[in-house]
Amino acid sequence: MLQITSKSLEVTAPIRERIESRFAKLARRDVQFINPRVVITQEKEFFQIEAKIGIPNGELFATARNANLYAAITELGQKIEKQLNKEVKKPESQRRQGLIKPEEEASTVDDAELDRYEEEETVV
Repeated sequence: MLQITSKSLEVTAPIRERIESRFAKLARRDVQFINPRVVITQEKEFFQIEAKIGIPNGELFATARNANLYAAITELGQKIEKQLNKEVKKPESQRRQGLIKPEEEASTVDDAELDRYEEEETVV
């Protein structure tokens, strides 16, 4: 359940719907959200929105500031989406694949080494 709070203004139905629609887009990633919270504050000329979402692998946090409240909500959604993409695609990254050898390559190397040892034994 999404928790939306505000320190300085009333959270109206359109604001709540806008935030919930941004989080509905994030829910398509099949990642379980743990205790998602959004805090809206109004400063002199800006609205500041902070979101904190727990996920199984860690935590996502983003802040957005804008003079227009709805633009700040959109910006916040984009920031959270980028972080979520990084977390979801982290196991598929190229850096990570360089560290893990596929079993086919490992067995090919082992077979080649065995052939060399067999040849050495027959020569001696």
